[in-house]
Amino acid sequence: MKNKLNKLLISIIIIYLIIAFNSSHVALDLSNLAIVVAMAIDTSDTNNLSVTFQFTNASSVSENGSSEQSPSIVNTVEASSISSAINLMNSYIGKELSLSHCKLIVFSEEFAKQGISEEIYTLMNDNQIRPSTNLVISKCSAKYYIENSKPMLDSLITKYYEVYNNASLYTGYTTDATIGNFFNNLNCGTCEPYGILGGVNVEQNNTDTSINSEKDANSQANNSSISGSLRSENSGLAVFKDATLVGELTAIENLSFLCTKNDIEGFLVSVPNPENDTEYIDVNLVPSKDSKIKVDIINGSPYIKVDFSFTGRIYSMTEDFDFLDNTFLENISKSCNSYLKTTFTNYYYKTSKELNSDINGFGKFVLKHFSTITDFNDYNWNDNYKNSFFDVNVDTNVKSGFLLM
Repeated sequence: MKNKLNKLLISIIIIYLIIAFNSSHVALDLSNLAIVVAMAIDTSDTNNLSVTFQFTNASSVSENGSSEQSPSIVNTVEASSISSAINLMNSYIGKELSLSHCKLIVFSEEFAKQGISEEIYTLMNDNQIRPSTNLVISKCSAKYYIENSKPMLDSLITKYYEVYNNASLYTGYTTDATIGNFFNNLNCGTCEPYGILGGVNVEQNNTDTSINSEKDANSQANNSSISGSLRSENSGLAVFKDATLVGELTAIENLSFLCTKNDIEGFLVSVPNPENDTEYIDVNLVPSKDSKIKVDIINGSPYIKVDFSFTGRIYSMTEDFDFLDNTFLENISKSCNSYLKTTFTNYYYKTSKELNSDINGFGKFVLKHFSTITDFNDYNWNDNYKNSFFDVNVDTNVKSGFLLM
């Protein structure tokens, strides 16, 4: 009798599992899903917003799929909200949109200037959107940016979106900004949000053939000297006050941002030649210590002191330079110090006086001056940041070249 009951119980469990997993198998079958790899959000003349979805084949979400470049499909819908746009697109394509492999979310500059708080909260509330999804603010329409984002050296569009900001670690001209980071900074009382500044490269009709290192460092997305088959580009930083876009930073200003946050491994700068102020010398710098930040409150205004330490190697090589001469190397080091101090100081005053946005999170270093969180909130750091003063110190030790020593 006992054996019969056990067999009956086992049979019931097996039947239950077959029914339960049969329905989930149908729901999760890739043939029933439309894989979204990127989403673009623009303004609309007829509705609240225009949402563009970039789809790819299910095999393209993994390198185990086809080794050939997988084509992507771009569809756009105008709707009152992101949730409504997803619902309308589900109906249009006859499949359920899957956002679990979405690698990129793009807002147009025009849309971001109106504020993106509602959209950010909606996306973060979606359990399929990963906090690590890249966030781009495009100087052109977001749809146009997506249409021109095509892998040049990668076969998979998903792989391209995963790695295309790795250059921030060794150039400093762009940054790694995610929707999760944006959301956290949006709800932070000691910092402000930011996003990747993107655009589509338009070939410039520039008749100026002179060498200008300052122009290189002050380039931005949509305004660079690069030409090639890859048209979309990321350079600079989009700066927000709360959830509203208030300004944009150049490549060299983005470098200042990364150095302050200790999010860079090394970078190249062109500094004036101490022996000829009409020439520039390229120097590769690596942080030898993390930046040291101290914030005091003096007469009600923030006084922010930032110290940097770098070691460097000279890239530029000519037969006229003596790269083993200690005096020459000391002068190069001083030139780096002067150049970076001016660059960092100008960047800080731009974020404070012009943009009033503490994207570097200096506010967390001022908390110790307040006894309670209520006192800190009453001080209203994010509005008082515009009253800041800065003291920047840079210590650079340039050793020599790389192989020619």
